[in-house]
Amino acid sequence: MTPHVKSLGLVEYQPTWDAMKRFTAERTPETRDEIWLMQHPPVYTQGLAGKPEHLLHSTSIPVVKIDRGGQITYHGPGQIVAYLLLDMRRWKINVRDLVRLMEQAVIDLLGEYGVTAQGSEDAPGVYVDGAKIAALGLKIKNGYCYHGLAFNVDMDLTPFANINPCGYAGLRVTQACELGITVPINELQAELAQNLVHGLQRHLEAKQSQGSRK
Repeated sequence: MTPHVKSLGLVEYQPTWDAMKRFTAERTPETRDEIWLMQHPPVYTQGLAGKPEHLLHSTSIPVVKIDRGGQITYHGPGQIVAYLLLDMRRWKINVRDLVRLMEQAVIDLLGEYGVTAQGSEDAPGVYVDGAKIAALGLKIKNGYCYHGLAFNVDMDLTPFANINPCGYAGLRVTQACELGITVPINELQAELAQNLVHGLQRHLEAKQSQGSRK
């Protein structure tokens, strides 16, 4: 069953996080998976292992302590956020494979516009010439996941200077518009969602064909 893709526009972080937790707590094995696409007003989110010292300067931007893995990151308008609310058993996928799949969805999207990007085994995310363009974080509960990825498109990158992005001091950040990609954000968002769905479908087909060969 293809995940239901919802485009939600510009929405506050806290109610979205609450909605993800509620969706995950209430879902059953029959619940259709969903991918939520949105942008957030300026906010820092700090993961479970987040160390306060990674916020270098206090600012007027709120800091929300949340339940995903990873350290502190920044969300703001002009950044595509994709939340994956999936039954991982349904897709026969583990955390490592899902992280790689999310990275690959962004790498393939950038590749369509002639930009070469890479993932990283040590520090999940997507990088162009060493600068981070997409951050990832997940929460797994009872075999269901939520949270997802944030892809910088055309935003004010200044707030990243107030943090060690994802816990890495001096990590440079970049965005699609600085790499010559001028496509409207809603088009990139649709392409990203398509890449995520196709990646899940390809993964499941590969697992099923492996199973049939045994």
